[in-house]
Amino acid sequence: MALNPFFLQGTASEQRLVQDLINEHLKFHGVEVTYIPRKYVNRKTIIEEVQSSAFDDNFSIEAYVNTFDGYGGAGDILTKFGVSVRDELIITISKERFEDFIAPFMSGQDDGTDDSIMPTPTRPREGDLVYFPLGQRIFEVKFVEHEDPFFQLGKNYVYQLKCELFEYEDEVIDTTIPEIDLQIQDEGYITTLQLVGVGRTATANAIIQGTSNSGYVREIFLDNDGSGYTSVPTIGITSSPTGQVGDNATAVGFLTTRGGITSIEKLLLTNAGAGYTTAPTITFTGGGGTGAAATCSIETTGQGVIRFVMTDNGVGYSTVPSVTIQAPTSSGISTTAIGIASLGKDTAGDNVIKAIYIQDPGRGYTSAPTVTISDPETLTGLGTYLFNETIIGSRSQLEARVKEWDHANKVLKISNVGIGATQPGFFPGENIIGKTSGASYPVSTYTQDDVYDKYTENDEFETLGDDLLDFSESNPFGTY
Repeated sequence: MALNPFFLQGTASEQRLVQDLINEHLKFHGVEVTYIPRKYVNRKTIIEEVQSSAFDDNFSIEAYVNTFDGYGGAGDILTKFGVSVRDELIITISKERFEDFIAPFMSGQDDGTDDSIMPTPTRPREGDLVYFPLGQRIFEVKFVEHEDPFFQLGKNYVYQLKCELFEYEDEVIDTTIPEIDLQIQDEGYITTLQLVGVGRTATANAIIQGTSNSGYVREIFLDNDGSGYTSVPTIGITSSPTGQVGDNATAVGFLTTRGGITSIEKLLLTNAGAGYTTAPTITFTGGGGTGAAATCSIETTGQGVIRFVMTDNGVGYSTVPSVTIQAPTSSGISTTAIGIASLGKDTAGDNVIKAIYIQDPGRGYTSAPTVTISDPETLTGLGTYLFNETIIGSRSQLEARVKEWDHANKVLKISNVGIGATQPGFFPGENIIGKTSGASYPVSTYTQDDVYDKYTENDEFETLGDDLLDFSESNPFGTY
């Protein structure tokens, strides 16, 4: 039988009255929470799983705390993996207030496609966050109940949000509210970059022989590159006839791997020597390989650069700099020396020029030539990185998010490094540029995947556990 048409089952004015009473009740007896909608930043294309999310909007809304006697859930649990906090929070918000003041802003970011950063934004969504100010904690919405209480006067008036304590997984949280953003500053997987505040150009001096006819090694010929090397062998060169240590020629080798076989790629002089009348013998010792052989030629009719001495190793080099050596000033037969710089790290971990090798000692020098080493990529770092801004490597094009910037010590902590990129890490020495701030500093060193979680190591529990159990006993759980 149909409903009696003379008795209304809830009029619009009655529904309006109930909604107003609920809104007033929430304003009187509720607590102001911050609703933070989730945005889908990047998705995988296979099963459309969300790879990264962002939370960069915030909306204040009044809510009633259903569990007045405290948090729900399992509470604080001590597991074999550490302390697990499993608090739950159930709150009730006004359906009208959400749909009038939050949903329209969320709908403006829904482009209607399957790849939308914020699909179906007409109601609270599972995965969104709620900041609870009384405990200064962030909760994640796990379930949205919209039918409790059910169908009063033909309408539902509230949303009941069942929330669990949020577990951070490298999401971007930038609500512009410090109480919220700073909570995740030291959480997640963080890459620590040691940057260089001030670069410095390296300098070196060239050394030539004391007399015009003191023979020196002019060129090394790699006759056989050998095979099976696991480390660089020691290069031995016959001592100079002068008997002076500084006159002995020395060289270093460089390995290469092709087709799974590691062999000698090239030999470079570290000292061309002096006083040689015949070409010295070159030997290979160690390195785990066999078969390498080399010979050399000498120059006895003129002077050349026999070695380089670093006077300043410089700081902040990202790539091998060019080395320019002054040409001989003599009017006779002459050849300009050629040097090759080698990058390394000093005791502080900065990228420096460790040495300059001799590719060609040159010929015809009557005095030591001037050596010029090109500048590092950046001589002076500039600017201040901003929290959560995107930074990019000038050479690797790798992107990340700023977590913390220590300007005094030039330490930059970042997260979300290279999502979707193929480059595994930043290049040492490349510039790190802030896309918003414009800050730019070269990288000295970086450490990947530093987990800043106060519950990960559990040093206190381990210390107390060592006092309780003596693991030197054969049966630590038996009678002492």
